[in-house]
Amino acid sequence: MKKVFERSVIGTIELKNRILRSATHEGMGDPYGKPLKEWYDLYEKLAKGGAGGIITGYVGVKQNGKAVFNMRMFDKDEYVPDYKNFNLKLKNDNTPIILQIAHAGSQTSSKITGSIPLSVSPTKNFYGGRCKEIDENEIEDMIDCFVKSIERAKKAEFSGVQLHAAHGYLLSEFVSPFLNKRKDKWGGNVENRFRILREILQRSREKVGRFPIWVKVSAFDEKRSKKELEEIIKGCQILQDSGCDAIEVSCGYGFKGFNTIRVPRIPVEAMLALIPNFKNYSALKRALFKIVVPLVIKKYKPIHNYNVNSAERIKKNLDIPVIVVGGIRKLSDIENIIETRGIDFVSMCRPFIIEPNIVNKFQERKAIESKCIDCGYCLLGVGTKKLKCYFGKIEK
Repeated sequence: MKKVFERSVIGTIELKNRILRSATHEGMGDPYGKPLKEWYDLYEKLAKGGAGGIITGYVGVKQNGKAVFNMRMFDKDEYVPDYKNFNLKLKNDNTPIILQIAHAGSQTSSKITGSIPLSVSPTKNFYGGRCKEIDENEIEDMIDCFVKSIERAKKAEFSGVQLHAAHGYLLSEFVSPFLNKRKDKWGGNVENRFRILREILQRSREKVGRFPIWVKVSAFDEKRSKKELEEIIKGCQILQDSGCDAIEVSCGYGFKGFNTIRVPRIPVEAMLALIPNFKNYSALKRALFKIVVPLVIKKYKPIHNYNVNSAERIKKNLDIPVIVVGGIRKLSDIENIIETRGIDFVSMCRPFIIEPNIVNKFQERKAIESKCIDCGYCLLGVGTKKLKCYFGKIEK
């Protein structure tokens, strides 16, 4: 347990322990992408809750990469001052805040962005429409957008940034051998697929020096392919050589349903109550929905600690810190992951929704596991509502 709560560093960031809050979309952006008051209130709670560091919910680097209506954005300089004032205010809590930056790629729609979604290769849109394959000029522009967002993050006094290259978003599309079908220098072998991340890292280093830059990757899509993991390890070595300070290991694609975030049972009642398209179903449709949906939506196993094996393999091949996320709930598991499996840090998402002070509880031995029941309702609700824990119940 001592190692879990010891002080440590990632690059130039000092952390008071090895438990991080993983990026969690909060649904707390206004129509212009600025954070609402509730966002600031939430982060004050989290900063006092004991986490070694906090990775924010994703912010968009470009308007055509906005994933949901209430997503916060970071594509303009006008966002910097408010974040800067807030980050300076939080310095007394000694909790580093890492800004996660992202582009949704195919996982958005023209209703949200006002333009045709971009993807690494020709594909259908996440919502069923068409996507435009990103061209060479657009790739260069995209790299520039990520670099400028990293520059803004430094000006805004964030402790660092994390590039979201997991879960099927645009950077993840490039990395994935299944989604990237390109025949040019941005597709094919591992070096080409990771080229966009390498370019972002190298160009950013010229602008921000040693300012910490982390990357989040999916170690596998849904099948745990040995070849895919070997390629991800090689890709992570490329990232390390390009100036990445830490790798967070996740899995899967968001469009695969309950894959990246897992549930013991498909939450059909919550789907009917929280997803707008299903809310007005007739009684007959609702009844059929409850029968059919659990049969067609796949449940993924295991529910807990499902990225630990991949993270352990990746760590054995890297010198930089490795963080693992995915169904981590028990203090005993955290101790095992760090002290026995050799992974540097753990990060958690849903446990911090129900208990923002869970790390304080762990350290003070007031709790030995999270109260989270893995119902998944929070994931469904945050698409249209502000982040909250439903604890398996829908208010009538």
